[in-house]
Amino acid sequence: MTMSMQPYGIQSMLKEGYRHLSGLDEAVIKNIEACKELSTITRTSLGPNGMNKMVINHLDKLFVTNDAATIVNELEIQHPAAKILVLAAKAQQEEIGDGANLTISFAGELLQNAEELIRMGLHPSEIICGYNKAIIKVVEVLEQLVESGSETMDVRSKDEVVSRMRAAVASKQFGQEEIICSLVADACIQVCPKNPTNFNVDNVRVAKLLGGGLHNSCIVRGMVLKSDAVGSIKRMEKAKVAVFAGGVDTTATETKGTVLIHSAEQLENYAKTEEAKVEELIKAVAESGAKVIVSGGSVGEMALHFCERYKIMVLKISSKFELRRFCRTAGAVAHLKLSRPSPDDLGYVDSISVEEIGGVTVTIARNEQGGNSISTVVLRGSTDSILDDLERAVDDGVNTYKAMCRDSRIVPGAAATEIELAQRLKEYANAETGLDKYAISKYAESFEFVPKTLADNAGLNAMEIIASLYTGHGSGNTKLGIDLEEGACKDVSETKVWDLFATKLFALKYASDAACTVLRVDQIIMAKQAGGPRRDAAAAAGAGAEED
Repeated sequence: MTMSMQPYGIQSMLKEGYRHLSGLDEAVIKNIEACKELSTITRTSLGPNGMNKMVINHLDKLFVTNDAATIVNELEIQHPAAKILVLAAKAQQEEIGDGANLTISFAGELLQNAEELIRMGLHPSEIICGYNKAIIKVVEVLEQLVESGSETMDVRSKDEVVSRMRAAVASKQFGQEEIICSLVADACIQVCPKNPTNFNVDNVRVAKLLGGGLHNSCIVRGMVLKSDAVGSIKRMEKAKVAVFAGGVDTTATETKGTVLIHSAEQLENYAKTEEAKVEELIKAVAESGAKVIVSGGSVGEMALHFCERYKIMVLKISSKFELRRFCRTAGAVAHLKLSRPSPDDLGYVDSISVEEIGGVTVTIARNEQGGNSISTVVLRGSTDSILDDLERAVDDGVNTYKAMCRDSRIVPGAAATEIELAQRLKEYANAETGLDKYAISKYAESFEFVPKTLADNAGLNAMEIIASLYTGHGSGNTKLGIDLEEGACKDVSETKVWDLFATKLFALKYASDAACTVLRVDQIIMAKQAGGPRRDAAAAAGAGAEED
């Protein structure tokens, strides 16, 4: 009689195929190592001299960028602990639109220091307690470091906007930040509503056109559509606009019907009545004062013929989102079917014309007079990947503008804030008595990775830079930061490198929360994966076949 081995422990409770990891070595240290690997990837992209990453996603699309949010989005990270850091970075990107790299790298640094403490014998709960005390102190110190007078700002003053935006844009496009900041500031100020806190990021559009260079880029007050006009009329000035979402064509009946035609005359009359009906509709649109028709669907040949006869320009916008934006630009109301629009539903544009920019035919709808709610940044560049990276820099600038509309406070940049926080936290840790003091001290040390990384990426001696920063801050100069161009420490009020208070605050908060969440995990229980072909396995098999 054979005896089968009965599963014991937690395995007897779970289904077959489950994996169970527990304890410091299996769960906590493994999680920390995964997060450290992720932060190592993004860390070298931190700051103005950050290196680019070349990421090829599962659809074979190439990304060449130093934007951490894009990198972690395209990496398709599987490890559950590393995913927590990715979620923190996404939260930062959605809340502020910048600082995702700081969030991931700082969380990785906190976990690396926590690992040292665990190996020294501290319990994760003691480390978490210390980290929580540290972040409360960080928020307190950060508010003391706010530049006096920055609480209020004129969001329509270009100089004030550019000074707050420069650091965010320079971290993506170092050396070109002046041109980009000027373009983004103009575009944002144009569409800023009366109440700046209601600023909508979607109102600043980006049109990427190959050819030329960044110096050929410009701002259009209105929309740029990458399509040609449908008919032969290519230009209209000071025109009223009628928008039809359902298309400009003869409409089919709702119910199915059969028409019996007995003779050629009847057939001819049937065709004539259809023609007359289309002409009647187009004539009604023309009599309402509209000189431009924008269609969300197909444009029929017969309808186009009558539009040409009545000197009406016809545009086709297939995307319903673009159609909504066009309605916002022109102030029009979209009709579902072709019919006579009421005067209130008509929009207005100063000019609408078809132009050729760098071999690409585009339709530009301009609204120079006030009341315009859409502005477009036309970017020019030599390759698609350069244009994509420029677009990310513009997006960061626009998001920074939105953040400063809500909270305009600024703190010193160029690692000045981080070193000051590290110094104040170390003093705070020395005053503590419990085991928390070791965790708070390690939290303070974690801030040193910012000046170290900035110096390393710029090819400077990190230890010298950190030492001179500590010396300067110890003598009371809280605004001493790194000047990467000269490779020395300088007062940030001279180099004009300022970071938004909100960006720093949320990045440090999210990083601390993510690190504490990872440290709280002491067991990992993984179910057996569901059946069916896995995409990564299929891709690996395909790659193996290619290699053979």
